[in-house]
Amino acid sequence: MLEAPGRSRGCELCNPSASRASRAGQMLEVQPGLYLGGVAAVAEPDHLREAGITAVLTVDSEEPSFKAGPGVEGLWRLFVPALDKPETDLLSHLDRHAGVSRSVAIITAFLMKTDLLPFEKAYEKLQILKPEAKMNEGFEWQLKLYQAMGYEVDTSSAIYKQYRLQKVTEKYPELQNLPQELFAVDPTTVSQGLKDEVLYKCRKCRRSLFRSSSILDHHEGSGPIAFAHKRMTPSCMLTTGRQAQCTSYFIEPVQWMQSALLGVMDGQLLCPKCSAKLGSFNWFGEQCSCGRWITPAFQIHKNRVDEMKILPVLRSQTRKI
Repeated sequence: MLEAPGRSRGCELCNPSASRASRAGQMLEVQPGLYLGGVAAVAEPDHLREAGITAVLTVDSEEPSFKAGPGVEGLWRLFVPALDKPETDLLSHLDRHAGVSRSVAIITAFLMKTDLLPFEKAYEKLQILKPEAKMNEGFEWQLKLYQAMGYEVDTSSAIYKQYRLQKVTEKYPELQNLPQELFAVDPTTVSQGLKDEVLYKCRKCRRSLFRSSSILDHHEGSGPIAFAHKRMTPSCMLTTGRQAQCTSYFIEPVQWMQSALLGVMDGQLLCPKCSAKLGSFNWFGEQCSCGRWITPAFQIHKNRVDEMKILPVLRSQTRKI
């Protein structure tokens, strides 16, 4: 990334209409039609006009000012406020537009999406052109999630929901005022679910608790070996080949949980109707029975709920055998 004298700044993703243009004003041509430049490069309208640039994306802590003049009129501009820190959320902005960390991450995401490249290949391609190009570990993690979602920010996917929960934990350390969009809709307030969806009810009182779309799937952990530090059995006697089944569902928080979650980092999850113990939650995370660590964790024990499948035609419910 290019820097303005005296301070580290964000960068601009410039998409000119011309297939090739001169590298005006310290702008690096990443590929035909795509430039990486510092604030100084876009501050002068002449540089934009010479390169045939029609759109500028700025990712920075503050919006830049553009000098008036030919080349500025009709220029499409988008500003994304972002600090150069690992905890900054870039992933949610990636589909709005097809250095140092921020601009390098955005350019890498652009190459991933347009050329269908895995993260490592896209990052390597940019570093060949600009060896000093680096991004922090938080942005690397977000781009790997972007790849896992198929180069689309799918807000309904388990991957994005888990990411959003982790970001909320960072943003609201006291957990006193959680955004409402964090919570899945209470199934008792919705008459029908999606076709072929499964509804989970309290085994004791039959109160509807959550739907299958709220389950956050995870890769199985290493099994018994993951719990070696808690056992008297020497770790050398535990085999990594044995896989333990998951005895709990890890889900996104549901509206009926809200009162239990506010202001505390961990606690029990009780049925909102009969107060039967369903599981537990911990914003710092909990370990699944398979050995995988889940952060944050909203855990419902499978033996405390029943599955009710919504039939696609009759829209009625029958208990799963």
